[in-house]
Amino acid sequence: MRFNNKVALVTGALGGIGSAIVGALLAEGARVGLVDVNAEAGKRFDKELSAAGHQVTYVNANVSSFAECEAAFTAIKAQLGEVDILVNNVGISPKRDGRALKVWEMPPEEWDTVVSVNLSSMFYMTRLATPDMIKKREGRIINMSSVAGKAYCDIVAAHYAATKAALIGATRHWAGELGEYNVTVNALAPGRISTPLLKMVPQETNDAVAQVTALKRLGTPEEVADACVFFASDQARFVTGQTLDVAGGWLMT
Repeated sequence: MRFNNKVALVTGALGGIGSAIVGALLAEGARVGLVDVNAEAGKRFDKELSAAGHQVTYVNANVSSFAECEAAFTAIKAQLGEVDILVNNVGISPKRDGRALKVWEMPPEEWDTVVSVNLSSMFYMTRLATPDMIKKREGRIINMSSVAGKAYCDIVAAHYAATKAALIGATRHWAGELGEYNVTVNALAPGRISTPLLKMVPQETNDAVAQVTALKRLGTPEEVADACVFFASDQARFVTGQTLDVAGGWLMT
C-alpha cells in the first residue's frame, strides 16, 4: 500500500479518468476527497466507496469559483486530514453538434467557462493545498493536461488546447517554486482515452485517431490512472516539472 495514511484530493472525480484515478489511489490505501459538480452521482459514488470500506468524502463544487473550491477543500481537510496528493483532473471540452467550434464561431462566454474550469480551478486548488505541503515539506501535485496542449489537434477547440498548454507551463513554474520544500509538480498528457466524453464526437473520428496512434488503439482510464499513481508515489520522488504523454504514441512531440 503506497499511500497508507495519505490524503488525496481529486477534482473531476466522477468522470471516466477521474473515477479511475480515485479507484487507483484507494487501492493503494489513500483516503480520498472527491470534488465534482454532479451532486447526485457524487453522493452515489461516495456511498458505494464507503460501503466497500474506503475512506472518502464527496463535496459538490463548481470549481470555476474560488469560494466553492475553498469550501470543498476545507470540508475535505476537516473530514480526512491535510491533503498530501492533489490531482487537478477536472476538464471540459465543449462541442457543438459533435465538433469543436472555430475561433470565429466561439461565443466569448464559452471561452471564459473553459478557462475557468480547466485552468483557474487548478490554480485555486493548488493555492489552497500548498501551504500545508510547504509546512510538512512533502507533497505531490499532478495536473491533467493533454497532448492537445502540445500539438495541433482539430478534434478540440482553441480554449481547450490553450488551457492544456497553460497547465504545462504552470506545472514547470510551480515545480521550480516548490522544489525546495520537497513538493513535486508534474503533469499528464493523455491522448484519446475511452471515456463517456468520446460519445460527443462521431465514432469514425475516434476510429481515425486509433489508426494514427502507434499502438493502434485508444487508451483506457486505468492506464492514465496508473501514470497518476506513479507521479503520486515515492517512486517519482526525484521527478518534477515533467509532462508525461499517456497517448499510445499519438501526436508524439
